[in-house]
Amino acid sequence: MRTAYKVRAYPDSEQAAQLGRTFGCVRLVWNKTLAERHTAYHQRGEKTSYKQTDQALTEWKRGEDLAFLSEVSSVPLQQALRHQHTAFGNFFAGRAEYPRFKSRTGRQSAHYTRSAFRIRNGQVFLAKQNRPLEVAWSWPRVDLTALNPTMVVLSREPDGRYYATFAVQTHDPRPAPECNSQVGVDLGVKDFATLSTGEKIANPRHLERKAKNLARYQRRMARKQRGSNNRRKAKRKVAAAHRKVRHARQDFLHKTTTRLVREHDLIAVEDLNVSGMTRSCRGTVDAPGKQVAQRSGLNRSVLDAALGEFRRQLEYKAHRAKRTIAVVDRWFPSSKTCSDCGHLLAKLSLGTRHWTCPACRTRHDRDVNAAKNILAAGRVAAREHSGDACGAGVSRQGSSLPQSATKQETGPVRAGP
Repeated sequence: MRTAYKVRAYPDSEQAAQLGRTFGCVRLVWNKTLAERHTAYHQRGEKTSYKQTDQALTEWKRGEDLAFLSEVSSVPLQQALRHQHTAFGNFFAGRAEYPRFKSRTGRQSAHYTRSAFRIRNGQVFLAKQNRPLEVAWSWPRVDLTALNPTMVVLSREPDGRYYATFAVQTHDPRPAPECNSQVGVDLGVKDFATLSTGEKIANPRHLERKAKNLARYQRRMARKQRGSNNRRKAKRKVAAAHRKVRHARQDFLHKTTTRLVREHDLIAVEDLNVSGMTRSCRGTVDAPGKQVAQRSGLNRSVLDAALGEFRRQLEYKAHRAKRTIAVVDRWFPSSKTCSDCGHLLAKLSLGTRHWTCPACRTRHDRDVNAAKNILAAGRVAAREHSGDACGAGVSRQGSSLPQSATKQETGPVRAGP
């Protein structure tokens, strides 16, 4: 299994200047290769291989205009070519979007493989640097001197902070002890998550709490002259405000997903279409060359909740702990189905938070009822182990009083280890 340790790095002025040159060369190689690859395909219909990009990089170093590429380590430049080749492979396979050009104002990174760094007595030495790079190691149970990383990634965030990430190959962890507990999770915006046990996890709304400070920093930056040092300082404050929101969100997601994986053997969640839920926030074009952002409060709240990141963390942590994740189809009517008798409502508005079943007269909390139905569907999928079993149908046929969610089987649920 591959894991990574990300820590703060504190380069001195000379190391920071050398890393800045490395970041710039990596960005130049990426953008120039991407532009030439794009031109070759759209103008001449030719595809570019990794070998061709490698040969082009060698020619650039020999020329006078780009001879400065030889002043930095060649490994990060080669890794940029490999990453771009992989990015195009993912694009043509339909797993990612078309690769984009790198900006000098965004996050900068450089990847060093084993031939470009060494760890000696707990100190990290990078290629083209004579002094060790100071890092703040945050894992007392892991000995840095005994660490054998396959790659070290140096990055610089827009706020000026440096980070070092150590990628390591490790053995699979031991399975977590069984706790004989199962839970269904209904994700939302009003409450971040509602469990089938009746517990509701409040939505911290990290961006909303920091919105005033962020807006104040953005207004200050807008008043500064472009290209000035004052604008650069103000831009770093904006980036620092975004960093605080991002780190608070990550901390909340990690704590929530870790607790769910530790306390439950089976976790059933919905396959939410986050991209479709936030589609209206991408903007509309009302004139040639002019785009007007149309981001509603609901869309902003969905993005701030980071529902997709929650599921990603839940899946990889469950895989490490040997837990079972059951993913219920997004069209499964979990909110409109009675968890006691299985009655399906014809319509349920989004503003209705409580409703009474007309068949068994049970009073339901909308989110708790949905979580119970998600758990019932996940249990069926976990028993079948086929990935095709489900707890309730996408579309109802026949009687208006369908069976309970645990007694039906159509196919909108899949289970994974």
